[in-house]
Amino acid sequence: MLETHGLRKAFGALVATDDVSLAVRTGEIHALIGPNGAGKTTLIAQVTGELPPDAGRIVFEGRDITALPTWQRTRLGLARSFQITTLLPGFSALDNVAMAVQARAGSSFRFLAPARRDSNLRQRAAECLARVGLAAQADVRCADLSHGEHRQLELAVALALEPKLLLLDEPLAGMGLEDSEAMIALLRALKGRVPMLLVEHDMAAVFSLADRISVLVYGRVIASGSPQEIRDNAQVREAYLGEAAA
Repeated sequence: MLETHGLRKAFGALVATDDVSLAVRTGEIHALIGPNGAGKTTLIAQVTGELPPDAGRIVFEGRDITALPTWQRTRLGLARSFQITTLLPGFSALDNVAMAVQARAGSSFRFLAPARRDSNLRQRAAECLARVGLAAQADVRCADLSHGEHRQLELAVALALEPKLLLLDEPLAGMGLEDSEAMIALLRALKGRVPMLLVEHDMAAVFSLADRISVLVYGRVIASGSPQEIRDNAQVREAYLGEAAA
């Protein structure tokens, strides 16, 4: 589904990604792990088109998308969630998702009022909310949702774009145990339906969900493989996992 070839991005003397090559296969969850500052979010931003790479290529479904703007990549089927939610707090959960459905339909210039009147858009939005377990919160203002519900809503917005690949940047960030378990169950339910590139610090979640894992340290991929291969990799243990893999 997705390949990066030799991606490099530097900010002055700081090299954020250094010759990064990895692949996300159809139907899999590919986790990207590493310490803070390793370049994970920078890599995601290059894949989505928010940051142009200084070198390297990005290929999606066999097509070179390195030079495409973000909106064209979204049209092709890339959808991203963020470390910090990017929702509209003054609008309801349903309104937030309905605008994503509207954008996917190619009519985003009409903005919110038509989305509120269009029964087809609202039905599709309601289906996305139900898919992430937020059907009962459809009419609740985003600002009044819990942090865990914000993360669920952001995932509903991403799903409303009908993605071929989900790019998830720390979907469990800031969650308590109960919300984390709910999000892990949700991602597990999506597994096999939508491939994902998952950036996450919760190692229990990563090893529970991932089919393959790549480890990024100081901007470079030091290992890629199955969860067990990553657990057993001495270099990974020394650089990042430590006793977390035990």
